[in-house]
Amino acid sequence: MEFNHVTVLLNETVDSLDVKKGGIYADFTLGGGGHTSLILERGGKVIGIDRDITAIENAQKRFLGQDFIPVHDNFSNITNIAKNLGIEKFDGIIADLGVSSPQLDEPERGFSYMHDAPLDMRMDNRDSLTARDVVNTYSSEELFRIISTYGEERWASRIVNFIVEQREKKNIETTFELVDIIKAAIPLSARKDGPHPAKRTFQAIRIEVNGELAILEQAVRDGAALLKKGGRMSIITFHSLEDRIIKQTFLALQKGCTCPREFPVCVCGQKPSVKSVLKKPLVPSEKELAENPRARSSKLRTIEKIL
Repeated sequence: MEFNHVTVLLNETVDSLDVKKGGIYADFTLGGGGHTSLILERGGKVIGIDRDITAIENAQKRFLGQDFIPVHDNFSNITNIAKNLGIEKFDGIIADLGVSSPQLDEPERGFSYMHDAPLDMRMDNRDSLTARDVVNTYSSEELFRIISTYGEERWASRIVNFIVEQREKKNIETTFELVDIIKAAIPLSARKDGPHPAKRTFQAIRIEVNGELAILEQAVRDGAALLKKGGRMSIITFHSLEDRIIKQTFLALQKGCTCPREFPVCVCGQKPSVKSVLKKPLVPSEKELAENPRARSSKLRTIEKIL
């Protein structure tokens, strides 16, 4: 399968890295290789990481003979990845979070509420947990936590009640079965405007299946520790929960000190290790939004290593 993906904030993100010829860069979320391709064009060497074997296989063909090393792994393992490759420090790190277009557009992956398919949603098919497991085996309390927190869904309670009622009759097996349940749970008046009624619930289940939020803070901290002085980390987020974690982790690295506020002086001795490159997050232009509606809600944040 071709792994075609319209890269969001392409030039802005690579520009923010200030790519140096011969520099070593990690692309935490290789995907379709858009950011990697531009970094290679500008003379950088790229370690391309992805949990999705399809992305890795396509990149191996696309970047054959170029200064590119594919790694089929989770970017949360960046410390071990760097160690295994003999890399002490990176000149830059990039991450484009969330699900990629090919994953959404490939029906059998079960990510999309627009295609009927078995409930799956695994970014890495080596993982054991699937969306089917979440929907059919999680307790009502767990489902409510996931859908209300990760999906920020106001109708979470009703959706969970409808899911539990249905699965007592028979297991929920497909995406369209789940969509029908969600539509039945959300009042018609609330479904008239806004995004597809299943969007938030599907997002929530996908995040749970892939552990997307759980790994973010530590992965950012580990990546920042591997940056050279002057090296940069640029991260694109697509929803408020991701962005909040990235923003708070960047701020913590900029602050350094971890002493309680009531301490009159710092006793931990930790110094700021990074500075912010952008005064405020970059967002897509109107032109980009017109060409790629999936770019909506994306934000780019960048930090630079100072120690």
